[in-house]
Order: sequence, then structure tokens, then C-alpha cells
Amino acid sequence: MYHVAWAGPSGEDGADTRVESKMSCIKRLSQTLMSTDFDRQVAEIHVRIAVLNRYTALGIPVTVPAG
Repeated sequence: MYHVAWAGPSGEDGADTRVESKMSCIKRLSQTLMSTDFDRQVAEIHVRIAVLNRYTALGIPVTVPAG
């Protein structure tokens, strides 16, 4: 069993907080494109995809064998 440093008295591991934080970041990316030029819209979508992929990569735990 792992101990999480930020676990509160209830023993929660902060997973809810991380999910809420990620959702907040995703919402900041907005649902609409800001650019009007097609090439800039494509670039904007690529940036959003890169950001979301990075959030996903940061959320994947790294596991190592014990012992």
C-alpha cells in the first residue's frame, strides 16, 4: 500500500482534486476556435492536442517493481 503525502484525514489520495484541476485546464482551452484564418485554426487545434496529450502523459503513473 502506498502512502500519499497530501492525503487528508479521510485517507483520500487527492484523485478528485487532480481530475477537477485537469477539467479546469481543459475548459480554459475553450470550445471554440479563436482564429479566423484556416491555417491558424489548424495550428490552434494542434496546440490544443499537444496540451491535452501532455496532461494525459502527466497523469499516467510510472510503476516500478518493488524489491
